[in-house]
Amino acid sequence: MNTTRDVVAIPGDGIGPEVMDATRQVLDAAGAPLTWHEHQAGVAALANGDPVLPDRTVDAIRECRVALKGPCTTPVGKGFSSVNVQLRKALDLYAAVRPVRSLAGVKTRFDNVDLVIIRENTEGLYSGVENVVTPGTVMSMKVATERACERISAWAFDYTRKRNRKGLTVFHKANIMKLTDGLFIRKSAEVAAENPDIPYNEVIIDAGCMRMVQDPSQFDVLLLENLYGDVVSDLCAGLVGGLGVVPGANIGEREAVFEAVHGSAPDIAGKDIANPLALIMSSVMMLNYLADQEGLDAMRTAADRIKQAYNACLESGKKTRDLGGMLSTTEFTAALIDTITAA
Repeated sequence: MNTTRDVVAIPGDGIGPEVMDATRQVLDAAGAPLTWHEHQAGVAALANGDPVLPDRTVDAIRECRVALKGPCTTPVGKGFSSVNVQLRKALDLYAAVRPVRSLAGVKTRFDNVDLVIIRENTEGLYSGVENVVTPGTVMSMKVATERACERISAWAFDYTRKRNRKGLTVFHKANIMKLTDGLFIRKSAEVAAENPDIPYNEVIIDAGCMRMVQDPSQFDVLLLENLYGDVVSDLCAGLVGGLGVVPGANIGEREAVFEAVHGSAPDIAGKDIANPLALIMSSVMMLNYLADQEGLDAMRTAADRIKQAYNACLESGKKTRDLGGMLSTTEFTAALIDTITAA
């Protein structure tokens, strides 16, 4: 019996609709049994007279439990809260996962990068707790709770074991932020003691970043609080060719939202030059998630087809311009589909 899985699609802003369209074409070509429910967020939602994150978009994700999201723009300096922060809080998507690996055909300084960034997604400075103390003086509060620190640590160790990774390292600044980062590494160490089979280490973040750019093979799975995870994942993206080749997932107890790490790039929107690969790679993560969570073998098969196709295209020089190739968005998408079909 051929059944399909309902999934929310949020095209987003700027290049979002272009890369989402390319991704959906590739998923269809790979035979992923998905039924799409399209909803808006960001500037596209504002244009319809809605908030940047409409309730019906959040409700649709709750209904389907899985969403694929393009990059969304939050207007700057106009009182709007970040779409991503709102979405993570509304659905309690506490675990952000960003795999970073070297790709054949993408020339960089390193050819042996294979990292996973796991980021606590709901607290830290990104909690957005700010206020004016006195005129000319503002304060931003960094929030950390035992519950959040413990659950992201447990999630990270579980991920490390299930994916047969080599070990887990926490990046922190507990030498300065003794209470907040101190709590984070204390809970991580407690969970590490319950998982003695997984190598565990703690590194002060500034020293860790230096070591990362010297030799990224020193690390495997990285666990970080919210702000550090955002910064370090972009740093690691630079080791493998940029944000155009880094996928991402935001996972909670019930819902999961998969998205490219890059922004909406309005300066190149509509020019048919955007690289859709990051969102395509994120869709592969989504398919594998559905296979793991719901035992949907067809999802795993489609994911493998897509991954093999983009690896083959990149290795043979079929790339967009940001990766040193000559293909447009449309041409790269067609090359991927041709490779899938031929296989």
